[in-house]
Parts: sequence; C-alpha cells; structure tokens
Amino acid sequence: MRVLITGAAGFLGSHLVDRFLADGHSVIGMDNLITGSMDNLSHLVNEPRFDFIRHDVTTFVDVPGSLDGVLHFASPASPVDYLELPIQTLKVGSLGTHNVLGLAKARDARFLLASTSEVYGDPLVHPQDESYWGNVNPIGPRGVYDEAKRFAEAMTMAYHRYHGVDVRIVRIFNTYGPRMRPYDGRVVSNFIVQALLSRPLTVYGDGGQSRSFCFVSDEVEGIYRLFLNDTIGPVNIGNPNEFTILELAELVSEAVGSDAGIRHVPLPTDDPKVRQPDIELARSALGWEPEVELAEGLEITIGYFRSLAEQGQLSVPPILIDESGEESA
Repeated sequence: MRVLITGAAGFLGSHLVDRFLADGHSVIGMDNLITGSMDNLSHLVNEPRFDFIRHDVTTFVDVPGSLDGVLHFASPASPVDYLELPIQTLKVGSLGTHNVLGLAKARDARFLLASTSEVYGDPLVHPQDESYWGNVNPIGPRGVYDEAKRFAEAMTMAYHRYHGVDVRIVRIFNTYGPRMRPYDGRVVSNFIVQALLSRPLTVYGDGGQSRSFCFVSDEVEGIYRLFLNDTIGPVNIGNPNEFTILELAELVSEAVGSDAGIRHVPLPTDDPKVRQPDIELARSALGWEPEVELAEGLEITIGYFRSLAEQGQLSVPPILIDESGEESA
C-alpha cells in the first residue's frame, strides 16, 4: 500500500510510520513541525519508501500519485501544546480533518482518524466503552482538544454516510514510550524527567485520580490492525490496567532510583478523575490487547530519557506542567 500519515513527525505518528514501513508499505509523512520533530524521522533519511512533506493540513492538502490510505494524526496532543495552541488545535481538528477527508474521498482511499479518550471528558461511566457519549466541558481550557476531536469524529462519520468514504476511528488512551518530548506536559514524561533530575515529582491533587497507560508499540499495533480491519469504530485502543497518579509516581521514583519525593499542587481545571478503556471491541474485532506491562514499558522509556540526559537535553528544565493528560496523536 501507499499511505499518507499526517502528524508523522510526532511521537505516535513517527512510530506508526515505522510500523507501515516494516510491513513493506510506502509512506508519505506530512507535518508542519509545530509540535513534531524531524529527529523522530531522522533514521529514515535513506529509506526509499518514505517521503516527507512539510505542510499545515489546515490549508488545502494534496499529494502526487495514488493513495490507499490516509491516517490523520496531526494535532497538538499534550496539555502543554493544546493549552498554548488552542486555536491551532481547534483548526486541525476541524479544517484539517475536512481537508484530509477530502483527499481520501478524491483518491478513494481508506481514512483513519486518530481520536482520543478525551472525548469521554471527565467520565461518569467507568470503565469507558465506545457507546459512552462522554462528559465534556466545551468552554473549559481542555475543551479545545476534547471538542476538536469530537467534531473530527462527527465529520468523519458524515463523510462516511454522505460520500461513502471508507473510514476508521480509533480512540487512543494515554500512550507513552521513546520519542516523547521531555517537557510536553504528559505525566509519564514529566515524572521521568523530574526523577532523573532529582527533583520532586509534581502530583496534582492527592494523586488519587487514575489513568491507564499503554506502551507505544502496543498502541501502534492496535491502530495498524484497525486500519486493516473492516470495523469502522470508534474502537478504544489502550491498556485497561488502571493506576493512580500516585502509584505511577512511586513506580517511576523506584525505577529511576530517585528519593526526591513528591510535591502536591492543586488539580487543574476539568482534570478527569478516572480514565480506563473497555477494550472488549478491540479484543473481539481485532484480536488485539496490550502485551507490555507498565514496569517494562517504564524501563524502556526511562532508558530513552537517560540517553537524552547524557546528551545534555535535560540539563535546564523549564517549568513542568502536569495535567495527567492524554497522549494520542
């Protein structure tokens, strides 16, 4: 196949590029590099089946040649990013989704939307299955990301029903692993960086809020299987093992060997109290479930951040903002 992946220079997008290439496909990566980095794709500089286009998908999107698939992963996805870039986040979820859906329609290509567990908001149903409509504050600071993804899902289904576009929707839960940015505001990267720098780990509230953490290789495998499957979705792809933020802080401190302790600060606005995927649909339709346990995934991720520290990239940290936030795309 020949596919276009938007957001290809991002954390998750770059791993997805690798997954398609590993199976022998050709990939066009597209990214405006606002939050992505070419460092994530540097290992592909001599790969003949990979091409990169620097482009903002909120403007008209076109690529030469035929396409079998369009996978839309372009979007600020961490709390730091979407709180600093609220308008861009809304635009990529609306205009960007519209533009790449138009490309998929024109090329008769399968379209996969990277949505998020954030569509469930601060859920009143636990765990969350795909039938739950969510509890989102549309005018809160997190609403720019939550509502952008909810709109993107609605636009995707409208193109499917009205234009007959072959679509898939994945709802991504907290994903972690190598290529996360050190200061992206996600809880795993924040904790690891703080621990490596012997700083107290910042825990919001009492740390009793829960999240479910999926290692990037598991997440990408689930997304890849969904793209090849006949299931439209939405489909939750995440690890159903639930941990409190305080438990995560203790695991990271122990794995790093840090005794700097924990610093408690007030919870941010609209921070979800719980987050856990029901993955029965992924199990039954895709034959997928995660394989990497949190301790193993943290060890690999800590190794990645240690290498950054050795290169001096963790030497002068900015203020770390932790919302225990979503990952995806």
